[in-house]
Formats: sequence, structure tokens, C-alpha cells
Amino acid sequence: MSEFPAGVDFAGSEHRRVVIIGSGPAGYTAALYAARASLAPVVITGIEPGGQLTTTTDVENYPGYADGVMGPEMMEDFQRQAARFGADIRFGAVTHVDFSERLFRLVVDEETPLTADVVIIATGASAKYLGLENEKRLLGRGVSACATCDGAFFRGLPLAVVGGGDSAMEESLFLTRFATKVTLIHRRDALRASKIMQQRVFDHEKIEILWNTVVIDVLGGGEVTGVRLRSTVTGEEHDLAVGGFFVAIGHKPNTALFSGWLEMDSQGYLVTEPRSTYTNIPGVFACGDAQDHVYRQAVTAAGSGCMAAIDAERFLAAQEAESG
Repeated sequence: MSEFPAGVDFAGSEHRRVVIIGSGPAGYTAALYAARASLAPVVITGIEPGGQLTTTTDVENYPGYADGVMGPEMMEDFQRQAARFGADIRFGAVTHVDFSERLFRLVVDEETPLTADVVIIATGASAKYLGLENEKRLLGRGVSACATCDGAFFRGLPLAVVGGGDSAMEESLFLTRFATKVTLIHRRDALRASKIMQQRVFDHEKIEILWNTVVIDVLGGGEVTGVRLRSTVTGEEHDLAVGGFFVAIGHKPNTALFSGWLEMDSQGYLVTEPRSTYTNIPGVFACGDAQDHVYRQAVTAAGSGCMAAIDAERFLAAQEAESG
């Protein structure tokens, strides 16, 4: 929890029935359903409108796009559809919240007060990266943090995965469907993944593990051609030729804003009631990657955005019935 900035005055501030924090598949789908239910939602997009998909090139696994679609283009389609039904979409970031009582109080961009009867959180999650300059430059051009999303684009190529947990094991195993070889790079001499996942990797003929090794650079001009590696034991460096580089060192949900207000798990994902999007505070709902650490797909995020809007609509109807 943090105090509101000095000078922010909620007297006479704008009030909306539904405020959606975050965009992307979850936020825009929630906006579409809420708008069609005549709830006149406001979407505060966040600093990256469209979320992680704005850094994704080809999307081929979302239903309805038979020939595939560019990630940014798909998010523009989502945004236009929500706006068509009356969603008020505003660029900005919610920087402070107060869920202590209804009306819920929000501050946008450190200065603009806003109150809401219902808040839907769709702030998503961010993949963790190594922080290399070329890693960022080649993101979407051979660098990926989602094998399920992008693996099929690398058919017939040698690939590299960095990481040591279950996610890295899952990514490596999935990529063997397409790659000629998968090199798993780990900085230590033992994996931290579950024993069963480790054994599956050890047993797979297409996977080779490079122990005690770190990635110090990603190579390539317009697309990835290899990675530069350094031994943590000897300090020696060498290049590994690969056609794609997958970073599997975890994801971080974008939920720090709600710390102290909403229940979270040990990783920071928002906890919701089973088979719903209800958080521990009535009237606050969570959807998409901010609360999903299992699937993390555009289609599941959109589905949970739909659920959040329906949950919000029913919650407001119940409140009105009680008060009326």
C-alpha cells in the first residue's frame, strides 16, 4: 500500500461503474463484454497497451486467424472491437489504488483521481529476461520466452533454452517436436526442476545440457544465428550456432500495485476463488496472466477476461437488488 500523491483530491472526481486496469487479451475482452452489458467500462491501458502480444510477431494459435496475425495487429483488432461497443480506452497507468471501501479509489499517472464500483485487474505478467542488449533487440526475431507460442516457427533448426526449473524443462521438451537439437543451458551443475521433469530431459535424445554455463550475448543481425557462452568454472567463451533462443527463467506478474490489498501466492500471482475471477475483496476481479501462472496463453487470457466481465456484471446486479 502507498499513500496517494499530495494534491490528489477525490471530491468531485470522475466515477465509473467499471474500471479495467490493463489491456491485452484479458483487458480488452473484459471491456468488450462489459460494454455490451451497458456497463460503460473505462480501460486504463498501462504503459504497454496490448500487453506482451505487442512484442510478438506472428500469432498462429489464436482461433479465428486462419492465416495467422501479427501480435500488435491482433491487439488493435481487440481494441477496436471493444471501442465499437462503447468501451472508453485511455492510455495511462494506474499508479495508486485504495480498496479499503467502496467506492474504490484509483489514481492514474500519479495525478488523476478516478472512482469505481467495480475494478477488473488485467495487468498481465512479464517474462524475465537476461538483460542482454541483443536479447532485447532480437526479441521476436529468434528470441522468445514462450515455446508454446513460437516453437513451430523454428522447425528444422537447432535451438537453445536457458533455465533450470520446470518451465525450462517443459520448454525444452516441447521444442523437440520441431528442433533438430535442443541445447539446454544452465549456470549451475544441478537443475532445480522436479525430478520427474529432469529425468524426461535427461532421457530425451534430442536434448543436450550445458552445465556451469551462462549466456553472455545473443548473436545475429536481423535474426538469431547463435549465442555466446561462458563457462562459470573456467571462464572460457565459445559460440553456439542456433536458429532460436528461448528464455525460460520465469515470469513476474505485474501485481506489485496491489500488494497489501489483494491475496497473492508466493510468486505474486493474484489468488481468485475456484472457477471464478473473484479476489478476496468483493468487487475486485482478476483475469489473465496476473492470476494465471499455468497456461499463459492469449486465448485463455481472453477467456478469463470474459469471465471477469460476467462476474462483475452479476456482482453489480446483486448489489443493486440488495439496495433496491
